Amino acid sequence: MMDILNALIILGNYIIIPALTYGSQLALGALGVTLIYGILRFSNFAHTELMAFGTTITIFLTWALQNAGVSIAPLPTALIALPFGILATVTLVLATDHLTFRHYRKVKAKPLTFMIVSIGLMFFIGGLVRLIIGSKDQIFSDGARFIFSARAFKKFTGFDEGLALKTSQGITIIITIIAVTALFAFLNRTRIGTAMRAYSDNENLALLSGINPERVVMITWMLTAVLATLAGVLYGLDKSFKPFIYMQLLLPIFASAIVGGLGSPLGAIAGGYLIAFSEVAITFAYKKFFGYLLPDALAPESLWQILNTEYKFAVSFVILVIVLLIRPQGIFKGKSI
Repeated sequence: MMDILNALIILGNYIIIPALTYGSQLALGALGVTLIYGILRFSNFAHTELMAFGTTITIFLTWALQNAGVSIAPLPTALIALPFGILATVTLVLATDHLTFRHYRKVKAKPLTFMIVSIGLMFFIGGLVRLIIGSKDQIFSDGARFIFSARAFKKFTGFDEGLALKTSQGITIIITIIAVTALFAFLNRTRIGTAMRAYSDNENLALLSGINPERVVMITWMLTAVLATLAGVLYGLDKSFKPFIYMQLLLPIFASAIVGGLGSPLGAIAGGYLIAFSEVAITFAYKKFFGYLLPDALAPESLWQILNTEYKFAVSFVILVIVLLIRPQGIFKGKSI
């Protein structure tokens, strides 16, 4: 029985908790992508660079607060700087919408045109981020590292294996729950949220009903900026901040949105966790796990790893291709791609 429990602890420590954390980050990112697609009807390829921009501003403000001796230990100081990072990202998206996307809305350009413009903005914002903060890893987390450590868990329970929960992981899961709850409440219980859903379902009918399209667009971009900054900062706190890594997140975030159903907020959340658990589970080495469950004679000698961690982004790509071939509308039947 103890061996089974130790095996389960290994799964919890190396698969369940990391995947819940990573899935929360992907879900927040995918929600921003699906809001833009569902309401403004184009795929925003600049989304992960918005995440990087919001995180960059948050990092600089965090460093300023740390140098000034400001701390909210055991929580990270970045939580104080986060609202200012969100404000900066909101300003950026409203400015880029006014200078670029607004013109193409007026001339009723095709979605492909919007997508191409977003790719241009992706390179522009990415270059701006790397110009500001560089391309190296940046560590900005402080406060307590663990809510509880593996050593403390083993000492308290007497198990051979330890279960750890990092502060960044706990914060990520809690903030994601709050953000998702607030977003769904906003979309379903407020007048502007109802207007956004009506505009998404039928733009012409929404206009005839007196809905202000520019207001809907503005609120959509603001919500996207909030979600992007939250996802970027939480990912940076949990791992570290490196601009090129955020560009690589474009694939799993889009895969999450498409697999769940592009245009469906609920699908974005489900897709985020599906991609995260798949990536973590397939790249995990199960040698120690099966070592507890199998007799000594059958104990594995190799790592029993399906894929090396270097190929984890390939997992999201394979899942994306399979879903597009079998169920293009996604799990929750999002808008047609």
